[in-house]
Amino acid sequence: MIRNTTPLALALLLAMPAYAQNAPAPAPAPAPTAAERNAIINAELPADQAALKSHVMFLASDALKGREAGSNEFNIAAQYVASQFYSAGLKPAGDDGGYLQNVPLISAKLDGPGTFSLTRKGGTPVALEFGKDFVSSANPETPDYTVTAPVVFVGYGIVGQGRDDYKGVNVKGKIVAYFGGAPESFPGEVAAHFSNPASKSEIAAKHGAVATITLESPRTAKTRPFSVYAGAVARARFTWGNANGTGHIAAPGTPSAGTVSLVGAEKLFAGAKQKWADIAKAAEADDAKFKAEALPVSITVAAKTALTPVQSYNVAGMLPGSDPTLSKEVVVLSAHLDHIGVGRPDKTGDTINNGALDDAVGIASLIEEAKRFKTAGTKPRRSILFLAVTAEEKGLVGSDYFANNPTVPLSSIVADVNLDMPIITYKFQDIVVYGASHSTLGPIVERAGKAIGVPLSDDPLPGENIFVRSDHYNFVRKGVPSVFLWPGAGGPGRAAIDHFMKNHYHQPSDEVGQLPAIDWESGVRFVDVNYRIAREIADGDQKPVWNKGDFFGLTYEGAGAK
Repeated sequence: MIRNTTPLALALLLAMPAYAQNAPAPAPAPAPTAAERNAIINAELPADQAALKSHVMFLASDALKGREAGSNEFNIAAQYVASQFYSAGLKPAGDDGGYLQNVPLISAKLDGPGTFSLTRKGGTPVALEFGKDFVSSANPETPDYTVTAPVVFVGYGIVGQGRDDYKGVNVKGKIVAYFGGAPESFPGEVAAHFSNPASKSEIAAKHGAVATITLESPRTAKTRPFSVYAGAVARARFTWGNANGTGHIAAPGTPSAGTVSLVGAEKLFAGAKQKWADIAKAAEADDAKFKAEALPVSITVAAKTALTPVQSYNVAGMLPGSDPTLSKEVVVLSAHLDHIGVGRPDKTGDTINNGALDDAVGIASLIEEAKRFKTAGTKPRRSILFLAVTAEEKGLVGSDYFANNPTVPLSSIVADVNLDMPIITYKFQDIVVYGASHSTLGPIVERAGKAIGVPLSDDPLPGENIFVRSDHYNFVRKGVPSVFLWPGAGGPGRAAIDHFMKNHYHQPSDEVGQLPAIDWESGVRFVDVNYRIAREIADGDQKPVWNKGDFFGLTYEGAGAK
């Protein structure tokens, strides 16, 4: 599951402990002894379960040191997946006739604190204080960055869902200042989409803004004080590289300039028609509405960003379709290969975040699904691309690179089915399918669940907005109908999910032999249901389309939405 590196993800990270504390999760069991771990690891299994487990044993071993994107250990994992794709009979679908697609990652880190200064009409520039009034954002697109422009306040910076926060103002050539997040009245997945800084930047760019500033609000100050931003500003952020060596940003030409605190915002709004105190008070409401206003101030922002290139890889293998016409269309099956590498020691002294469930099981399922197609009596009518992506944990970077630089024509991709962190420590009785309600993939996944005796169920973590937190979301943003499956919370599922999220998620204990015993039979059932979904999509007479009027379909001009 996505590592929390973006402002949205920081919010999600900080929400996670609150969720875990409120959930009735069991207390963590004592760490198993070496003998107990070896007994778990070496237990005999039926062939199909053993095959799945063998991939996880290697990918989540200490030798691969948590598979951090850009590391030598990740590269070994990529070569392993490529060899398994070859064994499954997949054709190379990467660069230069191979299985690997080069992904030029860029690490971007502020080089010094940067500066913000305010100038009122007829006045002299007044410098804001770094760490108290503002923090700068790294700008991988323009490493030596300076901009001077008037500032316009635009509420949440949202256009859609019946509101237009840009109404009545012209922001062309100006800097827009807005609150993070979205109104709580919005549907969860839509709210998460509009809370995404990339979505806000894209809206600002469409209106002609030259930069964006995020304002601290009284609501976020209670759960995420400004000191959190100030403390995290020195951390490197990742993106993928442009041809000229700079880094890609979601809205080229409209970067994030930084975040302004409650204290800094009072200075920014001095002399405005609307008093900052009134705006801040209004922002405390669940469904706050604001009036856009051009502020009587210009701001000069300057920052330097140090860029470090980091090479990594997606792994892509193609199963060509059998139909002369439909074989030109491609169904993508995706999973992320990376995890978060080596970190702080846990209470046992372990520093390696092995990532067994997150997401070695997803990759193992992808491999075994490919082998399932190989042994099937008939080939699928459409082509199927098996895609293991890098840098999901750094902000969905590898899948974003593929979506913008696909190794097949983007127009040929008709669906994505994503496999990310299936929690299979129990016998699941239902499945959760994120995205099922948005397109004609919904009935397909429902039939696949019924075929193995499990119904679809509601999202067990509604506050976590998981639909926009994994790699399928980058296909959604290209207008491709997409879904993402999880074993559900029925029966023992609720307690198992709670236990994993509280005690093992992004921790060294996400490891074979440390986790509660992985139910490999459930892993095989998970592969089965995903195979059935992919098979029906690939063999259907009609390609998947968005439901008429669907928000994501309309937003990204997907087929069927209008």
